[in-house]
Amino acid sequence: MVLQHELMKTSALHSCEWLQQNLDAENQVILDATFFLPRQQRNARQEYQQQHIPGAQFFDIDEVADLSNSLSHMLPKAEYFSDAVGKMGISNTTRVLIYDNNHFFAAARVWWMFRVFAHDQVYVVDGGLTRWQQLNYRISSEQPAPIAKTFKAQYCPELVFNLKQMKLVLSNQSRQIIDARSADRFSGQSKLADSTLQPGHIPGSINIPYAGLTDSTQTTLCSQQTLQSLFEQSSLNLSKPMVTTCGSGVSAAVLALALYQLGLKDIAVYDGSWAEWGAQADTPKHTKNTA
Repeated sequence: MVLQHELMKTSALHSCEWLQQNLDAENQVILDATFFLPRQQRNARQEYQQQHIPGAQFFDIDEVADLSNSLSHMLPKAEYFSDAVGKMGISNTTRVLIYDNNHFFAAARVWWMFRVFAHDQVYVVDGGLTRWQQLNYRISSEQPAPIAKTFKAQYCPELVFNLKQMKLVLSNQSRQIIDARSADRFSGQSKLADSTLQPGHIPGSINIPYAGLTDSTQTTLCSQQTLQSLFEQSSLNLSKPMVTTCGSGVSAAVLALALYQLGLKDIAVYDGSWAEWGAQADTPKHTKNTA
């Protein structure tokens, strides 16, 4: 159990109300990290071009990625990340505010990416564009022209797990594995769009769908107390090490964000997630709700 006095003293979130009051702050960059799955049939970049929070730049997780990897939006090398965000006007001292228009789906991923490269002045805008519009705040279609800055990334390997590490975790049970996918995909009951993937989940993993971490309107992240209850009710031991996973390493970061809100700042994300694990012939897979 996470004791009340152990709950983090600072938050990874900034409210839309806060951002509205600080839109023109110096040394600050706002990123629209909206990302949609193919089945959603929406174009994130086009939607950004039509409307976004004033001053925001578009962050494409499929472009700021390891383009040599056959898997989509895998974490890029430090040098590539440094060059990409430097062109966005981000230095090591810049405050970065990230939002999306898809229930934290990729905002949390980009937040995690910055943390992997040792940038702590990074926050998720709670509620994203949906909440911003609910508050009737101004939106824009103008695209900023940032002045390039120098960003020097330092890789933090403790926040990233690969296939080899996940196999070791399964072997020695050194960490709890949390899966952010929907219950039907976790159980293997939902047909996968990619025929090369086998259904199911990593044996022994705990299913905590990321969609359940937001409030009833699915705009803002649940309170610390609600999050703690949700995790504990799922049989997750918050005092023991864990690693998060999902379909392709995106929504797993929503779990990491929620756990960060409870003071657990060193949660690793399995970058390849089921897109990698489910495609391997030698990886065990369970297709029931209980491992």
